[in-house]
Amino acid sequence: MAKILTQDEIDALLTTVSSGEAEIEEESQDDGRLRSIIAYDFKHPNRVSKDQIRTLENMHDNFAGHYGSSLSAMLRTVVDIDLVSVDQITYSEFIMSLVSPSCTYTFSAEPLDAVSLIDFSPTLTFAFIDRMFGGNGKILETERELTPIERTVMGRLAGKLLKDLETSWENIVPIKTEQKSFETNPQFIQIVPPGETVVVVSFQIKLFQATGLLTVCYPYVSLEAVITKLSAQNWIDATKKKIDEVDREINKQNLGGVQVEACATLLDTTLKMREFLNLRVGDIIPTDTKISEPADLYVNRRRKYIARPGLSGKKRAVQILEVLDHEEQEN
Repeated sequence: MAKILTQDEIDALLTTVSSGEAEIEEESQDDGRLRSIIAYDFKHPNRVSKDQIRTLENMHDNFAGHYGSSLSAMLRTVVDIDLVSVDQITYSEFIMSLVSPSCTYTFSAEPLDAVSLIDFSPTLTFAFIDRMFGGNGKILETERELTPIERTVMGRLAGKLLKDLETSWENIVPIKTEQKSFETNPQFIQIVPPGETVVVVSFQIKLFQATGLLTVCYPYVSLEAVITKLSAQNWIDATKKKIDEVDREINKQNLGGVQVEACATLLDTTLKMREFLNLRVGDIIPTDTKISEPADLYVNRRRKYIARPGLSGKKRAVQILEVLDHEEQEN
C-alpha cells in the first residue's frame, strides 16, 4: 500500500525544492560573473595577431626615436615623439577620424603591395610651418588648406619621415618608399575599399606648446606578404644580426690602422750546425726550391698567402697569387 505523506512532510519537501532552485540560480549567476565574455565582431575580424602587433609597436617605437632626432635637427628645437597605439580598424572608420582640410600623403613601400598613408594633424602642421619660418611653433587656430610654399615645407618633413621609416623596417624587411600624392580632403583618398582592415599607428608629437597626432596607416593587404615575418623572434634575430654587423664594421675600422709585419720566404733548406758555423762570404747554399716557384708570404709569422717575388719600380715586391684558407695556413 502506497505511503501517504502528511501535510508537514509535503511542506518540508516543497521548502527543500525551493531552496535548492535558489542555490542553483545563485551558482549559475556566480559562474556568469566569473566567466569573462569577449564580444567578437565577425564583420571586422582581427587579422593581425597580438604578437604581430607587438612587433609593429617595437618597430615604430624605434621609428619614433629616429624621426624625433630628425625633426629636432630640422626644426632646431627639441621635438618629442611618443608611440600612442597600434590598432586595426576598417578603412572607413579611419577616414572618418581624420579632419578636413588635412595634410595627408600617400606612399608606396616596395615590396609591400598596397599604397599606405601618413597624416599630420592641422595643429601639428601649422606648428611645424611656423617653426620652419622662424617662429616659436605657436598654436594657430585656423582651418584652411596649405599654400604651395607650405606644401613644399611639409613635403620635406614627409620625405624625411619616409627615409626614417625605411630605416625602421630594415630589421624586418628592406623597403623602398616613394611619395605618391598629397591630399587635403581625406574623403578623396581611396587606397583600399571602405570595409578593408587597416593597421593604424598613432604618434603624439610635442613641439613647444603645440601637441598633435601623426598617423601612419597600412592596409592589411600591404602587410599580408610580410605578415609571417612580423614576429617577436624575427625581430630579435634581425636586431641581433644588425648589431653583429655594426660591431664587425667597427672592428674592421679599428683594425684597419694596425701595423703588421709581412715577410716572404724565398727558399727553405736544412743545414747542420757545423755547416752553419762555417759559412763565409761567397759560399753557396743549395736548395730544392726552383727559381720559378712562388714564395710563402707570412703575416705576423703566420703563413697567409702564396706570392711571386719580383720588382715594383725600383723596389722589391711580391705579387699575391693565392689566399690560403685556415687549414692550409696551419700546414
